[in-house]
Amino acid sequence: QVQLAESGGGLVQPGGSLRLSCAATEDTPCISVMAWYRQAPEKERELVARIRSTGSTNYGDSVKGRFTVSGDIASKTLDLQMSSLKPEDTAVYYCYALCTIWPDHEYDYWGQGTQVTVSS
Repeated sequence: QVQLAESGGGLVQPGGSLRLSCAATEDTPCISVMAWYRQAPEKERELVARIRSTGSTNYGDSVKGRFTVSGDIASKTLDLQMSSLKPEDTAVYYCYALCTIWPDHEYDYWGQGTQVTVSS
């Protein structure tokens, strides 16, 4: 079982910055991937940024060059620094963790979500 706690959402003006934080707790060490996803009204949930246990990261195309993810699986924390925010970044942002149990059982866990609104 994995629990995810998010913080840091809010209202920001276009061009501004905001930082989201996610902290995970796990009953048994199993997290292999942590990520941030987002979902805007009437749109599908999309990947924002992901970090793997190897340390590799990848970003959604729409946020490359503007958002930076930091943290690691070992510390079970994942921060998302968002800069040059645009109105289209408005969404509910979710922290995600993939729990992998040997040999090949995988479980998805989601945080409760935090609202980010970019508006003047």
